[in-house]
Parts: sequence; C-alpha cells; structure tokens
Amino acid sequence: MFKKATLNLSLAPLLLVFLFLLSCVVHGVDEKKILSVHNNIWSPKKSYEASTSCFSRSLGKGRESTTLEMKHRELCSGKTIDLGKKMRRALLLDNIRVQSLQLKIKAMTSSTTEQSVSETQIPLTSGIKLESLNYIVTVELGGKNMSLIVDTGSDLTWVQCQPCRSCYNQQGPLYDPSVSSSYKTVFCNSSTCQDLVAATSNSGPCGGNNGVVKTPCEYVVSYGDGSYTRGDLASESILLGDTKLENFVFGCGRNNKGLFGGSSGLMGLGRSSVSLVSQTLKTFNGVFSYCLPSLEDGASGSLSFGNDSSVYTNSTSVSYTPLVQNPQLRSFYILNLTGASIGGVELKSSSFGRGILIDSGTVITRLPPSIYKAVKIEFLKQFSGFPTAPGYSILDTCFNLTSYEDISIPIIKMIFQGNAELEVDVTGVFYFVKPDASLVCLALASLSYENEVGIIGNYQQKNQRVIYDTTQERLGIVGENCRV
Repeated sequence: MFKKATLNLSLAPLLLVFLFLLSCVVHGVDEKKILSVHNNIWSPKKSYEASTSCFSRSLGKGRESTTLEMKHRELCSGKTIDLGKKMRRALLLDNIRVQSLQLKIKAMTSSTTEQSVSETQIPLTSGIKLESLNYIVTVELGGKNMSLIVDTGSDLTWVQCQPCRSCYNQQGPLYDPSVSSSYKTVFCNSSTCQDLVAATSNSGPCGGNNGVVKTPCEYVVSYGDGSYTRGDLASESILLGDTKLENFVFGCGRNNKGLFGGSSGLMGLGRSSVSLVSQTLKTFNGVFSYCLPSLEDGASGSLSFGNDSSVYTNSTSVSYTPLVQNPQLRSFYILNLTGASIGGVELKSSSFGRGILIDSGTVITRLPPSIYKAVKIEFLKQFSGFPTAPGYSILDTCFNLTSYEDISIPIIKMIFQGNAELEVDVTGVFYFVKPDASLVCLALASLSYENEVGIIGNYQQKNQRVIYDTTQERLGIVGENCRV
C-alpha cells in the first residue's frame, strides 16, 4: 500500500490554519509541487516499444519559422531497455563531460591568445534509448535523414561518413558523399578552413601543407573524455524543417569514437564562426530556442530557429537576462546567476553574481560548493520526514521513496540578472537512480572547487522555452509544456 505524503484532511480546520501560518513564518511563501513517484518513465515496464526509429519529424512552418521535433534519444530505438542501468551509467558519462568542459574552460581562460531573416523550427526528442540523456533532432543532409545530438556547448556540426575507417554503431545508414551532387570538399587554402582553425585551435594537417590548393581541410575535434571525431571539412545542402540552406559547412567524420549513442552525429549550436548559429546568421538573425520535453510517454519538444514567438506555446511572458561577455569563453553561453530559492526561501551565498554556463549537452546542473551547500541545507529542511538513502556517483542527497505514491516537493528557482527566473519543472527535481524509487536523488550536484564554472544542465531545463538571442546578447526563459 502506497503512502500519501500529504496532510491528513481529517485534521481540525484550526490545526490546518495553524500549520499553514507556521509554514509561512518558517519558510516564507510555501512553494511546492506534487510529484507522482511511481507514475513516470522510470517505473518498471514489461517492454518499451516507443518507436522503431530515432528520426524525428518536421512540425511545419509558421509565418516566419520552421519547427523540428526534438526527442530524448533513449525513447526512440523501439527496444526494451534496462532504465535503471542506463540512468546510473548516464551519471558517470555526464561527470566525464563536465570534467572535460572544466578542462577546456581552464585552458581557454589561461591562454592569452583569443581563438580566432527567416525562421525554422525542428522537432526535438529525448535520446534515452540511445544510451544518453541528451536530445536529438532530425535534419536532411544532402537529402538524407540524419539524427543529431543538440549541443550548445560545441561548435562544429558533424556526421559519420562513408567510407568510414572507424565508426561507432548508429541507427540508420551513414552519410555517403559519393551519392550527393551538392557535396563539396573544403580545401586547406580556403578561408573556411582557416575559420575552423581559429574556432577550434586545430591546425590539423593543413599547417604543414603551405596552402596547397587540392589538399582537403581535415578536422579533429576532441571532447576531452576520450570521445572524438576526425574527418574532412566539407559543405552540403541542409534542410532544417522546411528551410533549405546551401553550402552548409560541416564535418564528414571518418574516424569517430565516444559517447554519441546511436545518433548520426552532433549539431553544434555554440557561438564560434563554424557553428550552425553563426553560419545561419543572415537567415535566422542569430536566434534559436528549444523546449526540452520530459520523458513521460515518449513526449517530444521542439527546436526553433528565428525570432517568431508565435511558435511558442507558453502562457506567461518571457523574462530575459543578458548573456555575459567573456572573450576567452566566447563560444559558450554564460549567464549571471544572482540568486536561488527553495520553496520560496531565498538562499544566501557569496558565489552568487558569478557567471554560469547554460548547456543542452550536460545533464545534471553543477553548482559552486557554497551554493550547493545552501541548496542542500534548505531542501532537506523542507523535504523532511522521508527515509534517506546512500548517495550515488555525483548525487549525494538521496531518499528511498518506494513506500510513497504522491509527494510534495519544494519548488526550486534559479534567478538571473534582470530578475529572470528558471523555475525547475517538477520532473527535473529528482533523479531516479533506481526505477523502483528505492534510490531517488536531488538532481543537482556540487563542483569540486569554488572557482570552477557552474553549468545549468538539460535535466533542469525541461518544460522551459529557452531562447538564445545572440544578436541582442540575451537569453529568454519561460515555462512551457513541451509535449508535441
């Protein structure tokens, strides 16, 4: 028999009033939401036949926009999976990614040398069945469907290519440039190749060829965790929903290894000159947004390019915060985190007012130790009376909730410069390490050191419309039901 973690309604009305007033005195505004513990994607199922393909679909075109469906990768393979095992593995892989990002940031900030209007909307879906907690969209490259991981922390878009010397297993065929009439090789002496060098600090083999005209421009992108892609830089036509773009520069990967699941490759939405955002500046005015779906019932969200707000389905107004300018980290999206609250109680920390990255490729939000400590203390104060459980991996605030059906949990809010708020969706507060709810953890983690850069992960961005406006140097946030 499940327990209801709610107030017994048979109590006398005066006692109810007393408890309410006491809560307001102790905690300020009592902000909580209800989470159904056993009615979610993590619950054990006999099978999970969500679909037979990782490919998402076009959601049509508005007056100035085109929409692509966005999915979570784990929900698109159409085969039975061990969710508990994959969720635990995902934490380990996510920690590797964060460590690699911190190393990259440290290298960039310690260097004194800087690295050198229409709209589109794309379906965006969960990638959980491809062994990742990242999100994917489907685009047409040279007329062929390619499922790409959406990554705002990377710049170069790439796919696995034929002939492939070493490729990981992906769903669907590899891209074959030999059957495309619009494929073009990028050569070493081109300005495009030099842009790649400036954006990625990768000189590649071109550095020793003295600009020989017919030498292909090769690229190497390492993600710091053992993952990498190597191949030829090329250009091709790309179809984003209903919008076709010619001469899109991408990486034709012929030697690829790493944590990419069964996707075709990666879509780089960073800020350098080789990213999709920069390459489509004249077409989309440097604006894109996404709504990341939760995992229940195979829900899907969307990835939108352009500034047509009519494609959004939010019921409240968008709040904006400035993008922090840092020439050494100019390919990242950085916000000024000025505060946070748990259940309406404002937190105090000397580390508020510092820059924090927002990244679609990182899963769990990482906070400076002092901020995380304040979050943990206040959360435990308000979420009391539940049996605790040992921590797991990067998560150290855990509970055993197997005996509960519905629980009331404090609302978590992140506050940014300009009073923009991100209210974490109820599905982004807890991480079900074990699907039976015997190990459920607060889905936030601490950085190792106070001077490391915090990261807002995709787990806390679910059911939000996040708008990246690189022209006006701002980021918008508003709650939105991302189910398509």
